[in-house]
Amino acid sequence: MPTLSEARLKALGSTLQQAKIDYRSLTPMADTGLAHDHVWIHRDADDWVARLPKQSQMNLPPEENLAYQAACYERASQGGHTPGLQGVLPPSESLPRGALLVEAIRGRLAEPPQDLPAIADTLASLHRQPLPPHRPPLLAPTAPWQAMVEEVSLQAKWLDDAQLPSSIHLRIQQELDLLPSTLDDAAATLISFDTHPGNFLVTAEGRAILVDLEKCRYGLPGIDLAHTSLYTSTTWDLNSQAVLSLDEVIAFYRRWQTAMAATPDIVLPSVNTLIACRRATWLWSLTWCAKWRAQHLQRQDSERRGEDWSAELTDAAVIDHVRDRVEHYLSLPIIDHVHSELQCLQTAL
Repeated sequence: MPTLSEARLKALGSTLQQAKIDYRSLTPMADTGLAHDHVWIHRDADDWVARLPKQSQMNLPPEENLAYQAACYERASQGGHTPGLQGVLPPSESLPRGALLVEAIRGRLAEPPQDLPAIADTLASLHRQPLPPHRPPLLAPTAPWQAMVEEVSLQAKWLDDAQLPSSIHLRIQQELDLLPSTLDDAAATLISFDTHPGNFLVTAEGRAILVDLEKCRYGLPGIDLAHTSLYTSTTWDLNSQAVLSLDEVIAFYRRWQTAMAATPDIVLPSVNTLIACRRATWLWSLTWCAKWRAQHLQRQDSERRGEDWSAELTDAAVIDHVRDRVEHYLSLPIIDHVHSELQCLQTAL
């Protein structure tokens, strides 16, 4: 059953009117994700999209969640390849988690591998932005690699509760043990941290627009490159799936390197750092799968405090798809496939 009820749609309309925001009509968009409902706001001038949180993937309470997402859009849009922020509707009795209003983007879903060059250019538009002197509310750890390893390690605690076969648990632990403790050239940039191809729309002019910005932070750009091109990302989305060849992945990385090098004084990360980021991002995805496997049958958080993976929040078809992907990614053949690709990339890049 659709998660966006008629009552919630009416609540959005009433809240827009109270905020003196003019619109002609509201159209609920397909429920394709676990974190937001989306509503197309038809206006006389420029259309907007309302992002209504179902939960906070950053585990933030409603007001902080909206402030964090607003900062993501404000900063990322300076690169010219993301929607602009149009407004914030604060949490209320009728909209307990509030809503974010962003520029509506008309385009088709990205289709890898053909759209990977445009996506590489979009990522470079984020990664080459100068670092601001004041970085909160976005996460900005002083040691971004250590912070990533700690985040993966924290999620890995869910492996014990995911009821995985012992052979799979052992293989994931073996991969975790391969993560280096330090990286010499782990310089931070603005990153999205959620760049699977399904989060990009491609305009008629061929520009890739990153439309889902919720987890931005100051971290390692290799994380975004990995999240775009890993098997666990390119086969995730319901409507945009592809299995990339090694040559296609290499071409994607090299396109990004070329786009980054166009800005003076940028020092590109080494191959070792890019591979370490790729392994860490893959393990972040695997441990997230374990976490979802352990949590999705829990009841919805009635207090709407932060993170909530309850299946009650999302259309049943989407939950079935996520369950299928989780079981697939946590299988030995797929773990071995990604491991083998990592080894090949190490020598090919």
